[in-house]
Amino acid sequence: MDQIIDIATDGRHLSRDRGFLKVSENGAEIGRTPLDQIAGVIVHAHGTTWSTSLLTELAERGAPVVLCAANHAPKSVLLPLEGHHAQGARMRAQWQAKAPLIKQAWKQVVGAKIAMQAAALDAVGEPSAPLSMMIRKITSGDSTNIEAQAARYYWPRMMGPDFRRDAGQGDENALLNYGYTVMRAATARAVVAAGLHPTIGLFHANRGNAFALADDLMEPFRPLADCAVKTLVARFGVQVDTNAKQNLARLIATDLPLGDGVTPVSVALMKLATSLGQSFEAGKLSLALPRPPDALTLAGLGA
Repeated sequence: MDQIIDIATDGRHLSRDRGFLKVSENGAEIGRTPLDQIAGVIVHAHGTTWSTSLLTELAERGAPVVLCAANHAPKSVLLPLEGHHAQGARMRAQWQAKAPLIKQAWKQVVGAKIAMQAAALDAVGEPSAPLSMMIRKITSGDSTNIEAQAARYYWPRMMGPDFRRDAGQGDENALLNYGYTVMRAATARAVVAAGLHPTIGLFHANRGNAFALADDLMEPFRPLADCAVKTLVARFGVQVDTNAKQNLARLIATDLPLGDGVTPVSVALMKLATSLGQSFEAGKLSLALPRPPDALTLAGLGA
C-alpha cells in the first residue's frame, strides 16, 4: 500500500536503514517505513534533517520530497533526474505534441474534474445538475473557461456561501492546501515515472511553476480532498492536526472506477500519466481518466 509520510515535528532526522526510511529524534529511533511503500514525503517542520543516501533512495523509487510553508502549501519538490526507460523519446513527443491534441486532452481533464465535482455535490446533498450540463459545453482547450464557471457554482455549495478559496488563508483553506499537496506529490511521482517532463503542462503554464503537468493531471482528483475536508471540518474543526493529516494522506488509497474495475488513486494517477505519454507518442489521444466513486464513498472521505 502506497503511503504518504508527513514530518511535522522539529528535531526529527530522516535516514535510510536497510530498505527502510528511519525517523530518529535525539539519536533514538521513533519509527520506520519500508521505502518501497512510500509514495511521497511531506515536510512541514523546518528543523528536519536528512541523509543524502535517503534522498537518493527515494529518488530511485520516484518518491518526491515536498517541502511546505506554514500554510501547508508546497514550496519545493525534490524529484529524480531520471524516470521512465523511454524518457528521452517520450519527452520529445511531449514537447512536439500538436496543439489540437493538447487542447483535447485538457478538455477531457476538465470534463472529468467537473464530473467529480458534480458527484461530490450529490454526496453532500446539493444539486449537481447545473454542473452536469456544463460538461456538455466544454470546448477544445476549454476556451470558454467552463472550469471557472463550474468553480463559482461548486464552492459555495460544497463549503458554504461565505467560503472563498485562497491558498494563502487558514481555516478550511489550510486543510485544502494539505489535501492538494498530497495529491500533487502523488501526481508528480506519476508524471516522472511515466517519462514525462513535469514543467510542460497542458494548460498550466506559469513560468515559475516547475510542476505544471502535475497540476493539470491532478485536477479530476481535487474534489476527493474537498469531500474529506468538508467532513473533517464538520467533525473536528479546521485544525491541520495529526488526525486531519492522516485522513488526507489516506486519500491516495481511495478506490476509483477506472476501465472495467476499480483502482486506488495512486495507481489511477500512474495510469493517467502513462496514457498521456502514450498519447503523445502515438499522436492520438486516449486518456485513462477515472470515473467518480459512489456517493457513499465520497461522503465517507475524511471520516
